[in-house]
Amino acid sequence: MNIVLLSGGSGVRLWPLSNEVRSKQFIKIFRGEDGNYESMLQRIYRQVCKIDDHITMVIAASKSQVSSIHNQLGENVNISVEPCRRDTFPAIVLAAAYLIDIAGVSDRESLVICPVDPYVEEDYFKVLKSLGEQADKEEANLVLLGIEPTYPSEKYGYIIPNDKKCISRVLKFQEKPDMETAKNYIRQGALWNGGVFACKLKYIMDQAHKLIDFTNYEDLFDKYDTLCKISFDYAVVEKEKKIQVMRFSGKWKDLGTWNTLTEAMNEHCIGDSIMNESCTNVHVVNELDIPVLAMGLHDVVISASPQGILVSDKKQSSYIKPFVDKIDQQVMFAEKSWGSFRILDLGEESLTIRVTLNPGHRMNYHSHKNRNEVWVVILGVGYTIVDGMKQEIHVGDVLTMEAGCRHTVIAKTELQLIEVQLGKEISVYDKQKYSLES
Repeated sequence: MNIVLLSGGSGVRLWPLSNEVRSKQFIKIFRGEDGNYESMLQRIYRQVCKIDDHITMVIAASKSQVSSIHNQLGENVNISVEPCRRDTFPAIVLAAAYLIDIAGVSDRESLVICPVDPYVEEDYFKVLKSLGEQADKEEANLVLLGIEPTYPSEKYGYIIPNDKKCISRVLKFQEKPDMETAKNYIRQGALWNGGVFACKLKYIMDQAHKLIDFTNYEDLFDKYDTLCKISFDYAVVEKEKKIQVMRFSGKWKDLGTWNTLTEAMNEHCIGDSIMNESCTNVHVVNELDIPVLAMGLHDVVISASPQGILVSDKKQSSYIKPFVDKIDQQVMFAEKSWGSFRILDLGEESLTIRVTLNPGHRMNYHSHKNRNEVWVVILGVGYTIVDGMKQEIHVGDVLTMEAGCRHTVIAKTELQLIEVQLGKEISVYDKQKYSLES
């Protein structure tokens, strides 16, 4: 089985836990099988791996998400990296070319494509496998997964099938409707369009060559920033006449808003938080090191992170985006392939950060032109290399790097540092990278 997981965008509607670097699929709010918290990405990746021992999986992701993916899934995961965002059609074509040219998958094989962020159970993935098997039959050029609607919704597009069989011919598609139209669609037997489909890899490449002039994956990657932004639905699905839909009636939730996300949470409090007995239907997610106390609230979500604090009625939380767009979106925390960082304080000529490095990982060997740095070790053991000189570091050690000196830090165990950046021009762009051999 071949599958592409579409990693998606930034998930602004889940502010303040999501930001430009950490999208909603990287937020750890679900209990995993080992009792620890896991993200949507970790959950769906784990679930997919269970259904087929010979699965070839690739994650289609933006450049800014790569570090978070490696942080959560490890280094041995296939990622089709979008150099810039160009909507779902270019992203899917790039992932298909990756499978053919990099992973060595034959274009005669079928491919299942699905978003990374639905909340689903094991039966969903069994249907995904059946979807790929149906595409193998070549009765249709595209086979869609249609979700049996549980209520009339204005949030989803609709698929109108020819009949009520498990696999049906698709008559037409409908965009996101108003409430009355949604009710009418459901009376007609319409299905939610969950953005999941299967087809032959060759079909995707044939459609791609109609719109894009490229030879292979590398060529497509190099010219990616010149491609038109266009969705797969608009570029391909709406124009295709030979389409089937497979029904799915199991659990499926699109976790795009705080309202739907809290419906899938099996705990009311995550992080340092307390609520009294008079609270009903209240969820608290706290990533700060200070407690949150909720009393006498009803139908409310409270979320606190270094990015900000949200207190909202659950239904109103769906309309968060225009307000978040007005907030300064300085990234206050992020996961990297080597660990994570969290900004503790912003001054006029200083920036204080808590840096966590995972065991065996290191920062790039680099220098800064316009700032000095002071590191204080607060947890773990590791060693630094400063201008070629290696030194072991322990808790309590203080190191000063003057502007211009080359430096890195390597973690033997989990290593935490307080990093203070000092200078009149502190910028993420003030960084020159080097190889350790240079």
